[in-house]
Amino acid sequence: MKRLFFKFMTLMLGLLVTGCSRTPADEATAVNYQPQFEAFSMGILDCVPIRQDGNRFDEFADNPFVKVSEQPTSTFSVDADGASYGIMRRYLNYDLAIVPASVRIEEFLNYFTFNYAAPNSDDAIAINAEVGPCPWNPQHQLLRLGLKGKELKESEIPRANFVFLVDVSGSMQGKDRLDLLKSGLKELLFQLNPDDRISLITYSGKVEKLLESTPVSEAGRIKEAIDRLSANGSTAGGEALKMAYEEALANYDPKCNNRIILGTDGDFNVGVTSTEALVEMVEGYAKKGIYLSCLGFGMGNLNDGMMEKISNSGNGAYHYIDCEDEMMKVFVTERERFVSVANDTKCQITFDKDIVDSYRLIGYENRVMNNEDFADDEKDAGEIGAGQTITALYEVALNEAALGQGIQPFVTFDCRYKRSLGDESLPLQVKLTTEHIFNKNERSGEFYFAAGIAAYGMILRDSPFKGDATIDMAKQLVNQSLTFDPGNHRQELLQLMDKYVKMKE
Repeated sequence: MKRLFFKFMTLMLGLLVTGCSRTPADEATAVNYQPQFEAFSMGILDCVPIRQDGNRFDEFADNPFVKVSEQPTSTFSVDADGASYGIMRRYLNYDLAIVPASVRIEEFLNYFTFNYAAPNSDDAIAINAEVGPCPWNPQHQLLRLGLKGKELKESEIPRANFVFLVDVSGSMQGKDRLDLLKSGLKELLFQLNPDDRISLITYSGKVEKLLESTPVSEAGRIKEAIDRLSANGSTAGGEALKMAYEEALANYDPKCNNRIILGTDGDFNVGVTSTEALVEMVEGYAKKGIYLSCLGFGMGNLNDGMMEKISNSGNGAYHYIDCEDEMMKVFVTERERFVSVANDTKCQITFDKDIVDSYRLIGYENRVMNNEDFADDEKDAGEIGAGQTITALYEVALNEAALGQGIQPFVTFDCRYKRSLGDESLPLQVKLTTEHIFNKNERSGEFYFAAGIAAYGMILRDSPFKGDATIDMAKQLVNQSLTFDPGNHRQELLQLMDKYVKMKE
């Protein structure tokens, strides 16, 4: 009740004093408040020069087909990142050729919310599966796997202990970088509760604690610190990361959402700079209950590979912020996803060797695990946020001769997750039979949507497994899913596909 009253009074004060729909918590700040995103039009940053020569993406090969007779089981960690999709959008909005190494199909899939059934009251996640003909290879089947995290009521969201770690080096200067990040941080203040706490640490040539842990009820003080952010100097990111973890630990509460949120273009060039050393650091603090989420900004020296690795190792997610709308998506409409409801979540798929000849996991190349790791609770895996959906696809080649032997199970989908990091993992299971293969009923819109995203991603990567995939095919598949489109993100995908076609003409 106290939280709701605080938010109500915050909103009413803003309406009375400024006429804005949102306003900081204290009157002194509210008097001077203006909407943070007025400088941007249509959600796209205008007139921002962009270069690509310094961007760093890790190369990888698409997962191959695997013979079931040799390896009937496939295991992978979930991946809640969405950065790759935002990077693709940034390229197309600036008429730039998409770097194939920047396209990670699992991040295209998991950028979106799918229309999956919520878990029951006893489970933190729910799983589902369906199978149908593969659009780009009609001789094969396409298996879609889905997971959904439990949605939380306002009263169930744990108190936040956030440490914002902000890159203020010279490379972060500009309205598509630090200016956009500052606007997002201010916007987040309107979504948090009065007893949530925020710290602010900056780094360039030096590391500085700009704001010690402060309750959101003192929003004016927090906003004043954000306003002081300015970009200059080199980038001592490694040392700053240490300070951020120390600040998070100093205010650690096991009942809180203890999280560092790093905003950077990824250019660490002073102090601890190697990705391996940074990964080792964040893994150690993740075991202590401090999560790390990364927000990437800008183009020209974007260290995508580093941010993906440290966010994965830090039990967080990696987002690329290319526009106002994306900042609002991360900080406002999907804010609850900063709260992990399922930890160390792993998926294991077992195919019947008599029915399935071979299979290929589409995407998740850097999240593949050893099969023996599935039941090992010491092995790290990905987290699922509150209300978040995760999707994976397998392309499957069948043994046609075995399909006439009646209805029988052909694939088992097992999942394990922990409610908290130190808990014992909990199992979930779904089985599909050959009846699902022969079912002539139309597949769900989510099946077609996932297939459309995968087809588009394989075209962008020029994947050797794209088969007959075309942009027209991808658009037709997406168009069969538009009855569910929160935020109109699916419609935007269709527009981006059209931009890609025009750019290739």
